[in-house]
Amino acid sequence: MPVFVLSQELGFPPPRLATPEGLLAVGGDLSEERLLLAYRTGIFPWYSAGEPILWWSPDPRLVLYPQEFHLPRSLARTLRRREFDLSMDCAFAEVIAACGRLRRESGEGTWIVPEMIEAYCGLYRAGVAHSVEVWQAGRLAGGLFQGATVGEQRL
Repeated sequence: MPVFVLSQELGFPPPRLATPEGLLAVGGDLSEERLLLAYRTGIFPWYSAGEPILWWSPDPRLVLYPQEFHLPRSLARTLRRREFDLSMDCAFAEVIAACGRLRRESGEGTWIVPEMIEAYCGLYRAGVAHSVEVWQAGRLAGGLFQGATVGEQRL
């Protein structure tokens, strides 16, 4: 399967044309319009510093089934101690930056490069990206972010 090279024109090839690993295209930009179009069609950017933007659409995508979640006893004990506070959409920039920083500090590569942080913060300001923050003693202890919510479908 070929990998498509994107132009400045807004658009993507159909996701069904992705490689077996899910790589679909290279290039383009991280504009809000392109990111939203990508998320609407099951495509997302994922690349490392120094690489061109890589666009992916693996099949199957990761699917989590809440009914299959198992809460380990040690985590249940920790939660019962009520040492943590939870918030939503209060510290998006801090969460995404911390996610990228932790992977770099541990020696792992990260796709959360400065350009991605800037683009996703733009999606947050537009009201389509979200974060969940976990606080301990008033300090950010963890969190997660969602790249975009498109319509009623959460991606």
